[in-house]
Amino acid sequence: MNEWLILLTLLIGGALLLAYINASGMLWAIGLIVILILISVLVDIAVICLVLIGLLVGLLVALILFDSLRKTYITQRILSLFQSQIPTMSSTEQEALEAGDTGWEGELFRGQPHWNKLKAYKLGLTDKEKAFIAGPVEALCALTNDWQITHELNDLSPETWQFIKDNKFFGVIIPEQFGGLGFSAQCHAAVISKLASRSITLAVTVMVPNSLGPGQLLLEYGTEAQRNKYLPRLASGAEIPCFALTSPEAGSDATGMVDSGIVCKQWIGGEEVLGIRLNWDKRYITLSPIATLLGLAFKLYDPEHLIGDKEDIGITLALIPTDTEGVQIGRRHMPGAVPFQNGPTQGVDVFIPVDWIIGGTDYAGKGWRMLVECLSEGRGVSLPALSVASAKLSTHVSTAYARVRQQFHNPIAKFEGVEEVLARIVGKTYLMQGANQLTLGMLDSGITPSVATAIVKYHLTEMMRDVINDAMDIHGGKGIMLGSSNYLMRIYQAIPISITVEGANILTRNMIIFGQGAMRCHPCLMDEIKAANDKDESKALDSFDKSLGRHVRHFMGSFSRAFLLGLTYGYLGKWEKGQRVISRLAAALSLSTEMALILVGGQLKRRERLSARLGDVLSYLYLASGAVLQFERNGCLEEERPLYDWSIDYCAYHAQEALYALAQNLPWFAGITLKRICFPLGRCFHLPTDKQDRTLVNLALAPGPIRNALVEGIYIPEDEEEAIRQLSTAFEISVACEAAERKISRALKEKRISTNKLDEAVAAQVITQEEAERIKQARELCMQVIQVDDFSAEEFSGHEKALMPGKNNGQNKKESKGESHE
Repeated sequence: MNEWLILLTLLIGGALLLAYINASGMLWAIGLIVILILISVLVDIAVICLVLIGLLVGLLVALILFDSLRKTYITQRILSLFQSQIPTMSSTEQEALEAGDTGWEGELFRGQPHWNKLKAYKLGLTDKEKAFIAGPVEALCALTNDWQITHELNDLSPETWQFIKDNKFFGVIIPEQFGGLGFSAQCHAAVISKLASRSITLAVTVMVPNSLGPGQLLLEYGTEAQRNKYLPRLASGAEIPCFALTSPEAGSDATGMVDSGIVCKQWIGGEEVLGIRLNWDKRYITLSPIATLLGLAFKLYDPEHLIGDKEDIGITLALIPTDTEGVQIGRRHMPGAVPFQNGPTQGVDVFIPVDWIIGGTDYAGKGWRMLVECLSEGRGVSLPALSVASAKLSTHVSTAYARVRQQFHNPIAKFEGVEEVLARIVGKTYLMQGANQLTLGMLDSGITPSVATAIVKYHLTEMMRDVINDAMDIHGGKGIMLGSSNYLMRIYQAIPISITVEGANILTRNMIIFGQGAMRCHPCLMDEIKAANDKDESKALDSFDKSLGRHVRHFMGSFSRAFLLGLTYGYLGKWEKGQRVISRLAAALSLSTEMALILVGGQLKRRERLSARLGDVLSYLYLASGAVLQFERNGCLEEERPLYDWSIDYCAYHAQEALYALAQNLPWFAGITLKRICFPLGRCFHLPTDKQDRTLVNLALAPGPIRNALVEGIYIPEDEEEAIRQLSTAFEISVACEAAERKISRALKEKRISTNKLDEAVAAQVITQEEAERIKQARELCMQVIQVDDFSAEEFSGHEKALMPGKNNGQNKKESKGESHE
């Protein structure tokens, strides 16, 4: 019995060790021979058993070392099976999969992240970028009145539009050589965040021309003539761009597009011009109603073979001045209660020269790939920046409001139910900020990570939804009643827009994050598919054999790391807490991916819920990595550690639960096996405790560097008549009066005074006259903060214009008889 135990220990221990270090084929062969020698020396077993073990080891060594033997008897059979299992992919899917790069998400997907790479990403703003944010961006926020935009104008004011153009806000990403600002992705995001904290309408107006659209497409693919003509005009605001992709028939899958262009010739001014006759019907196009330059996606056909041999050329992109005959713009959609310029556009028999194709005829038919490659950067900057701004604003106003709003003679922040909600707001804001920094750092390091940008688009907009909903709960009736003093409702109303655009979130979670991640980030899968599709059988077999060998080592390494790190809680590596947890769960993700691919194979893209759960694991590890980056970048401050620990615990728990949910939906034996390997000691990650929540909230309720860092980058008005400035001032004074308020409370309990009236407290020498004056000021400000707007019947009927911010709509606040009912 002991001999067999030693035998099993040697076999399993040796295999786990070789797999853990990702040993090469030669090392595996040597290791197997060494194990055989040790068995023969240390284990007293029958000769026949030793011979059988020797034959098995010899066979394995031969298969490892002799390529022709392995290819003939193993690789060829697996290749044939693999070719029969490869899922069919549309050209849209194929181009999407090949677009973009892999960054940190690839490290996580492989199950063995190299932490030095995380520290190498470029972070920080230049002095010029900081000056722009402190100057023109602050000035634009001060110029903007969101209540006027959403309630009266249904548009930005003429002064705001002119300021945007004069200060080149449409040229943030356009290089200086073309008259733009040439700022980094981090600066671009900082601009959008500050604008979004002032007005969602303003932020969307500025972010769209700097995202996926004519400017970025021209930078990447435009001809020299196109760039020189249009980029300076786009940067200066002389041209207002829009990009028309979505149509009634085609949303997420551009292959369903029916908008078309036919290559033809037409006589213009006595000259025969080679061009395209276009017909389109597009909708949901931001800036379309006022655009002067239309970017258009359409399917191009060449029935007469005027520009090539193909008839069905494919999706193509072109730039069209909107004053071209047949172009229809001007009508508007109303996206929720956020009145940025958005509307449909149609074109009927619009003729354009072929040199209006972006990039010229060389790029005809390459439109979808162009879009997907550019989408990564735009998707990773704009909506995540808007989401982070919404979360930071929610943290700022919710913590302040919970401190100044009292019920039962106590700030509502002191109640555990409110504390729980505040902790979610604060913790998720920290998480979102870290993930955003990580993505922007990759973009500014020259990486365009298609999967990472999908992760932040989905999770940051979903977290924004959670945070805003929680902020609305904290504010109660104050958050519901519209008016110039309501700073939350317009963001709340804009949530569905962020969830839907640039890849609807249901699609993103179920099909893109893992579906694309498995292909882009897996170390072997893409190479195996390319080899399987190779028409040269000999070359295909050679390529597939190399990829298969790497895949086998990857699988065994994932198995070993998942089990050993699970057994030791990740302590095999020299990592701190966050790195340890992420490395352990990354190994579990890698093994789970292999299990899913083996069991489901080519059907995985149709098993959307399995794909979504694997995507959730990858996403939460990515979010946790952002927290690691942020914590280390800030110098691993002890006062910041509660935020960091909360974030790691939150992400680890959700990643663990996604893995368990995946296992429960696999065949029972596979599910049990996966759980026992990845979690040999059972569930070990839990949500943050009540104590952790309380610590987080106390940090956010205390003025200081941690609170400032949580809300850094949002716009706080200087005008004392504005609601957010009033709230900020009330919060600061209330905190300063805490000690004096405690004296009054203690005196009431000791019956030294009978009421909380300040005159009585001063007379009883409980507080000083100076303290009484400050408390009086704080109470007046708090009463001002909790007021809500009301309107006359005429205003509701539209007979009078609503009053401007800073004034109560209806009656003077000092004369208001009622408070908000919550």
